[in-house]
Amino acid sequence: MAVKTVAVVAFDKISSFQLSVPCYVFTGLRSPGEPPYFTLRICAAEEGPLTSSDRFGIVPDYGLEGLAASDIVVVPTWRDTDEAPPEALLEALRSAHRHGAVVIGLCLGTYVLAAAGLLENRPATTHWGWAEDLARRFPSIEVRPDVLYVDDGDIVTSAGVAAGIDCCLHIVRRYHGAEVATRIARRMVVPPHRQGGQSQYVELALRKSEAPDKFTQTMEWVQANLDQPHSIGSLAELFMMSRRTFTRRMRQVTGTTVGAWLLNQRLTLAQRLLETGDAPIAQIAEQAGFGSEVSLRHHFRMVLRTTPSRYRNEFSGRESKERKARGGS
Repeated sequence: MAVKTVAVVAFDKISSFQLSVPCYVFTGLRSPGEPPYFTLRICAAEEGPLTSSDRFGIVPDYGLEGLAASDIVVVPTWRDTDEAPPEALLEALRSAHRHGAVVIGLCLGTYVLAAAGLLENRPATTHWGWAEDLARRFPSIEVRPDVLYVDDGDIVTSAGVAAGIDCCLHIVRRYHGAEVATRIARRMVVPPHRQGGQSQYVELALRKSEAPDKFTQTMEWVQANLDQPHSIGSLAELFMMSRRTFTRRMRQVTGTTVGAWLLNQRLTLAQRLLETGDAPIAQIAEQAGFGSEVSLRHHFRMVLRTTPSRYRNEFSGRESKERKARGGS
């Protein structure tokens, strides 16, 4: 897919960590010779010298004009929820959105999107400590305090701080596929996906311990045998536990239910098979444990908002294309 332009909004007293998250995820982790996936613009939301909350100087590339003609606009946070954002910033966000940009509010950046009127009658999230306040101030917003991020198509919002990484990786996945997002996550030494609720797809990684126990080792076997039918009953028997004990242990290890974990693992496998191979979709449905092509299509439509065929057309062959771009065989 085409390289997308990302405009990141900077302002005085911004957290240097939160400013760095979109910069690092979108452009800072390419290997030598690897083609760019995004181009970056740092855009000042106000005039004058900018200094981060950590007293680092910031030298933006653009002013608010940089938001124009950008494909993605990111507001990484906001410095004070009791301070109204500058009207010039709000109008620049509204204009970018009108012209087709995907607008993202990370953490308290959701307040800026709300002040711009971009979240009216929409679902959104923010840092859990401010979720109740956001709902009180902007009652038209459907605030979801228990998710890492909410993807509502042209508007995306995330929970606090580290959830911004999850959100940005999700955007990478949207435009460049699971393999690219996983590669970036591996370089950052973070999970490629974490559970984020029903509004977006996230892969649930097992929580590793220094000395993996029998439960974790058996879960890894299940991951390698997703083509087989699995249920709470059959898995509880495999683990030699009661259904209740197994369900409780499953939530402790994965952070979610048995059904949600299995679905996410199967979707992950199906994505990778579609990206990297030419097997028929019906065969991929069997390999990933969906049982039928109809079931695979249903879950792709419900969770990923696309079809297996469209996903393959967008992301298949990317590895070979990138090797060719780097001059490899």
